[in-house]
Amino acid sequence: MSTFSSKSNKRSISLPSRSHPATQNIEEEINKLKTWEFSASPTAEAVYSGLIGLGEVHKCMVDLLNLPLTLQSLSQCQNKKWVDEILDKSVRFLDICSTTREIVSQFKENVKDVQSSLRRRKEDLSINNYTTFRKKMKKEAKSLITALKRMDHEEVVDVMEVDDQLVSAVIRVLREVATMGILVYQMLLNYLSASNSKPISKWSLVSRLVNKGVDQGNTVNEIESVDAALSSLSKCGPNEMEKIQFVQSKLERVEAHFECIEKGLDNIFRCLIRSRSTLLNVVSCQ
Repeated sequence: MSTFSSKSNKRSISLPSRSHPATQNIEEEINKLKTWEFSASPTAEAVYSGLIGLGEVHKCMVDLLNLPLTLQSLSQCQNKKWVDEILDKSVRFLDICSTTREIVSQFKENVKDVQSSLRRRKEDLSINNYTTFRKKMKKEAKSLITALKRMDHEEVVDVMEVDDQLVSAVIRVLREVATMGILVYQMLLNYLSASNSKPISKWSLVSRLVNKGVDQGNTVNEIESVDAALSSLSKCGPNEMEKIQFVQSKLERVEAHFECIEKGLDNIFRCLIRSRSTLLNVVSCQ
C-alpha cells in the first residue's frame, strides 16, 4: 500500500472533486500511481516503477492540456493566478529533473570508469574518484529533497470561485500531478543519497553476499551495495580475484538499473517541456 502522507492527501483534495470526461484518463493514471508503494528505503526497481507511473501521468497531462476544448476553456478563464502557480512549479520541477538527470549520468560515468580500471587492475584512482563523487551526489540529492519539501509546504492559490467545471477539474489534476511528482522525486533522491536507508555494516554485507554468491538483501539499496563491495577491495587478501569479479557483477547490475532510471527521467523531462509550453500559450492568449 502507498505511504501517501496525510498532508499530501489533504493538498490533493483542496478543490472539489468535480470530475470531467476530459480528465478521466489522467485521473485513472494518478489513481494507479497512488497505489504505488512510496518507501523511504527504495530499491532501483521500485524507483523505476514510480518513474514509469509518473511518466504516464505526465503524458496524459500533456494530452489533456492540448485538447481543443481544454485550450478554449483555459484561455477564456478570467482568473489565471493558478497558471502562475503551476508555471512556477513547472520551472522548479524542470530544474530538479535536469539536475537529477545530470547526477544519474555522472554516476554512470563513474561506474564505467571503475569497471574499466578493474579490468586493467588499476582501480585505486577510479575508486577514489567514485568515492568523492558519491559524497557530492549525496549532498546534491539531499539539497534537492529540501527544495521539494519547501514546494510541498507552499500555499496554493484559492480558485474556488472558478465556475467552469473543466477548468476546475484541470486545476485539480494539475495539482495532483505536482503532489505525486514531489513524492516520486523524493523517493528517487532518497535512493540516490541512501539517506534514509537502515545502516548496514559494509563488511558483514560484503561477506554475506560474496560467501553466499547471491544478493539476498532485496531491500538493500543497490548503490550502497556497490559502495560496500568497493570498500572490500582495500582488503582483498587471498580472494582478490573472487572479490573483483563480485564487484564487477555489482557494477554491471547498478549500471543497468541506472540506464532504466535515466530513460524514465528523460521521458518525464520531455513531458514537462511540452506541458509548460502549452501553459505559456494559454497565458499569451489573455
